[in-house]
Amino acid sequence: MTFAPLEGVRILDLTTVVVGPVTTWRLAQYGAEIIKVESPGGDLMRGLGGPSPTGQHSGAYLHLNRGKRNICLDLKNPASREIMNRLVQTSDVIIANIRPDALERLGLDATTIRDRYPDKIHCLIAGYGTDGPYAGLPTYDSVVQGATGMAGLAYARDGAPAYVPMLICDHVVGEIAAGTIMAALMERRASGAGRSIEIPMFETMASFVLQEHLAQASFDPPVGPPGDLRLLSPHNKPVQTADGWISFTINTDPQVRAFLAAVGREDLLDDPRFSSVAARATHVAEWFEVRGAPLTHKTTDEWLRIFRKADIAVMPCHTLESLQADPHLNAVGLVQWEQHPAEGKSAALRSTIRVDGTYPSNRSSAQPRGYETRAILDDLGFKHEEAETLIASGAAHAAPGAQSK
Repeated sequence: MTFAPLEGVRILDLTTVVVGPVTTWRLAQYGAEIIKVESPGGDLMRGLGGPSPTGQHSGAYLHLNRGKRNICLDLKNPASREIMNRLVQTSDVIIANIRPDALERLGLDATTIRDRYPDKIHCLIAGYGTDGPYAGLPTYDSVVQGATGMAGLAYARDGAPAYVPMLICDHVVGEIAAGTIMAALMERRASGAGRSIEIPMFETMASFVLQEHLAQASFDPPVGPPGDLRLLSPHNKPVQTADGWISFTINTDPQVRAFLAAVGREDLLDDPRFSSVAARATHVAEWFEVRGAPLTHKTTDEWLRIFRKADIAVMPCHTLESLQADPHLNAVGLVQWEQHPAEGKSAALRSTIRVDGTYPSNRSSAQPRGYETRAILDDLGFKHEEAETLIASGAAHAAPGAQSK
């Protein structure tokens, strides 16, 4: 039986780049119908995510926009207003990561929509909460990493701030938004009432940082400086081997003893500084210097065998190239291949969620801009002549060879 708990739910997707598309990609995996509204200029991620054979569908765009129906509208054209009205009217959820003032000008803000349709769920993914002094400021993932202290964690550890080299804030906030929307849909099934949801990236990611790193400053008075000293140790990094790098973690007392024996540091087995969890927490700097020392007298494969025999959590530290060859990922078929209608043979990442022994459908590949404009206009009740007039006026755009009913 197909896992599609959101089948029958229509979601109007007014998002671009990463954080919003992550949200609607996840909801599409659960069976929701996603109608992605794209401007004539296209989602920035089509090109920003890197080159592609046609230049129109970067790899990142393909992966983040699976399972979505694409309609292209010029929302600055007054003739598009009736299309948007019908899209809002027929949708259960409206998701946007457009700036609040722009949403208000378009009449697509939560207040305007829910005054007309109290049963709608409206979700705004904002850079900053709308009740704070940063409200309405533009932002991107790297800006959020800096503002929340994430980049500053690297400064505390390495002496210079650094970004996580992936759009981690967008992915985390997008997944949180998807979960919140599903909770609101569950509530609506019982109450019939909609919700106005706001999920700010800054506050969300700042909360994650503080959950871990407020640490000793969580108390009044503080029992020490903020920061998890284990994670901030300059030795808390992958460890070099004779032919590469490995990543491992040792937390329990049995794991520590097994590690010390495996790396030839039996002289430390009875060292009181490292004899217990509490002792190692007190002597963090010394302990991480021991566990972060290079292990260059054996190869990665040799250390993997030794540590796994000792029941220590360990894996090779992959590069982007070696990750694609990982035997586990290949065995479970994470990366599959398909024929995209414009870009040709391209990678498709299957769902990582397994339900009753099977994975949810990959859904359709990411569509060219305006690929279903005519089909969606037909779904909304526009007659053929009306749809063609809207396209001729520039209010709507249809891709060459676009689908129609």
